[in-house]
Amino acid sequence: MQNFKYSREEKLKKNTEIALLFDKGKWRSCGNLRVIILKDKPNLEVESHKFGVSVSKRYFKKAVYRNRVKRLLRECYRLNKNLFKEAFGEKTLAMMFWVSPEMPAKFQEVEEQFIKLCHMQKKPQ
Repeated sequence: MQNFKYSREEKLKKNTEIALLFDKGKWRSCGNLRVIILKDKPNLEVESHKFGVSVSKRYFKKAVYRNRVKRLLRECYRLNKNLFKEAFGEKTLAMMFWVSPEMPAKFQEVEEQFIKLCHMQKKPQ
């Protein structure tokens, strides 16, 4: 049985981890989704898999809309966690962003872009 939980241990919350992610992470984009990834390397120790979500106030002025997009992104990650780990690695820090002023009409749109982003990463570069 698959683990569909988004547990507390998986949430990216520490300022030090977020700062490290922005300093040394790599950006990937697909449609309206952008993700910054930091994989475990010999000189950088990433203890476990952590994931965070952020939506800009610049695109969504009202908190209601920002929170809706964040919920959609977290739900998309939660349901496709295994695909994400397979594409980006087991020990990874990641933060996802929605970079469009338009509100996604359906969850399926967000999930489709998320899956496409994971498949793009899996292909050899």
